[in-house]
Amino acid sequence: MKQDFYSLFSVAPMMEWTDRHYRYFARLITKESTLYTEMITTGAILHGQRDRFLSFDESEHPVVVQLGGSDPVDLAKSAKICEDYGYDEINLNVGCPSDRVQSGKIGACLMAESDLVARCFEAMQKSVSIPVTIKHRLGIDDMDSYQFLYDFVSTVKNSGCKTFIVHARKAILSGLSPKQNREIPPLDYERVYQLKKDFSQIDIVINGGIDRLDDAENHLKYVDGIMMGREAYHNPYILAEVDQRFYQDKKQTSSRSEIVEKILPYIEQQLSAGCRLNHITRHILGLFHGQPNGRLWRRHLSENSTKENAGIDVVLQALQFVK
Repeated sequence: MKQDFYSLFSVAPMMEWTDRHYRYFARLITKESTLYTEMITTGAILHGQRDRFLSFDESEHPVVVQLGGSDPVDLAKSAKICEDYGYDEINLNVGCPSDRVQSGKIGACLMAESDLVARCFEAMQKSVSIPVTIKHRLGIDDMDSYQFLYDFVSTVKNSGCKTFIVHARKAILSGLSPKQNREIPPLDYERVYQLKKDFSQIDIVINGGIDRLDDAENHLKYVDGIMMGREAYHNPYILAEVDQRFYQDKKQTSSRSEIVEKILPYIEQQLSAGCRLNHITRHILGLFHGQPNGRLWRRHLSENSTKENAGIDVVLQALQFVK
């Protein structure tokens, strides 16, 4: 593995969205973007159905596993297991604001304990030979000054961290849902830009509210990488331009219909292994976003993929609406 693995453009880890089926689908559209798992807790890895959470298709590389936890020993053990599974990089979640993860001392609440985050990072990096990174917010609750952010990054950097992925909003830990925390706290890209000025020797990746590739290119004037989340999920064909625009890959981009045809063998393989059709098709609903008859594509898949014994014919029928 490359010790300095790093991506200019990545698709954000999103709970219940960036599972292995979505990542396989996204990789059919972009070969270069870095893909992330959903956040996986150390408990799920150490005591749960490990294969269910960690298995992935080889085509997904480069792929990063995001871990949730706050115990350095458990994180180190989990990181080693993830490396053995073949992931390219480990990311520690210090940004999720959900009540459920806070109760387990996971996510954004850890920003209040930078020394603990530093110890977690150090333990993880010592246990693996692949890079370890941190994803965090601008701050939490009333701990949202630039000085607080600077001190957090400085403390964790001193433990050896070389890449920080910054969601350019603070998290409000009580009173807002995770969805509201993605929308209500205002974006402040300038703080992330300032962080890069003050820590020029490390990689700073910006995340939050990026839904246009033109905006992504503009961010790259000030930081080292960008991470796109919800837009890449709801309008996945936006990824079709990424390889050419960010990686100078001149290969012809597959059309939307060609991407459907490319995923059919995967769907058949997964169905034969016992997977339900809607577990895969829910990720491809947005493929014809903004296209003629795109609504018919979505409706046909939504209404028919949940039926008992739904098979590949449901996708082929939906494709006829948009061809």
